[in-house]
Amino acid sequence: MTKQPISADSHITEPPNCYKDYIDPKYRDEAPGVVAHEKLGDIYVIPGLDTPIPLSLVAAAGKDPSELSTRGGVFDELHRGGWDPKARKADQDRDGVIAEIIYPSVGMMLCNHPDFVYKRACFDAYNRWLQEFCDGLPNRLFGMPQIAMASPEEGIEEVRKAKEMGFKGVMLVGVPGHEDYHHPDYDPFYEAVIDMDMPLSFHILTSRKDSLKDYRGPKINSFLTIIRGNQDIIGTFIFGGVFERHPKLKLVCVEADAGWAPHYMYRMDHAYKRHRYWMKCEELERLPSEYFRENVYMTFQDDWSAFQLKDHMNIDRLMWANDFPHSDATWPWSQEMLTEHAAGLTEAERDRVLHDNVAELYGLQVA
Repeated sequence: MTKQPISADSHITEPPNCYKDYIDPKYRDEAPGVVAHEKLGDIYVIPGLDTPIPLSLVAAAGKDPSELSTRGGVFDELHRGGWDPKARKADQDRDGVIAEIIYPSVGMMLCNHPDFVYKRACFDAYNRWLQEFCDGLPNRLFGMPQIAMASPEEGIEEVRKAKEMGFKGVMLVGVPGHEDYHHPDYDPFYEAVIDMDMPLSFHILTSRKDSLKDYRGPKINSFLTIIRGNQDIIGTFIFGGVFERHPKLKLVCVEADAGWAPHYMYRMDHAYKRHRYWMKCEELERLPSEYFRENVYMTFQDDWSAFQLKDHMNIDRLMWANDFPHSDATWPWSQEMLTEHAAGLTEAERDRVLHDNVAELYGLQVA
């Protein structure tokens, strides 16, 4: 490869002090934290959420599939690069990546917390910690801060603060606190993020309907449902006319794969052409697929079909990722996998999907 890959979606493992030491003091006693569980091992407990988060799968990259489990994880035994930027460099070098866009782990579950005031306090704490983490390995770690989005006005304030902290984009919750994202009340927010050049990211498992508890049949069937929340968000932006009103807006669909996109674009066009009158969709100047191709970026790990169907999508919007250190990561085998999966791409196409697209989107100067 002529250019080393940039992972468009990697993660951290929030250390036990991430929230407690960085949160507003009045929330310190209620801050999320790590406790030892007799059966599950170390778990993150978040007041206000019923389900704790076992750390065993948060940092299971490189394990044999037979070893993956929700039990037995001990924080001190996890990948140190999940919270130590000095150790992270060795993890990047081992996987052959030159830089990473960093998303949270525990913070993904926090997105569904019902208390937006508490949620923002936790996100503010995480963002402070994240800034220090990325500063520990400059030009190789680029964090996506979390935005609570209790209202459009607060959202503008949060994005502006993130910009001042040096971040290149923001990660939004799947469901905002005021109306839904296509509501005209959000128009000033979208114009503000465009002016600030801050792309918006939506990660899987950050909408309430993404829950792995809501499935039928064998439990493994739930794994196939987790991209649905992101598809719904994309449809909300497109059918809701957000991209028509704000053509320069950039939305990143994170870790939901990409091979499904050609059919999804066809299905959106079909719905619009055939059913927009009785299903009450406002008139759009362009077909839904055109907005998808221009405004939506997608990250994926080992989605072979994304490479095969590249000509049916906008290759300038595809961004590869390794998902380190999560259980779905391609680390430390990313280079071997890419040699096989990207064999049908030209050198220019490989550069775009593995490096240029994400570098241009966020204006990165990598090491």
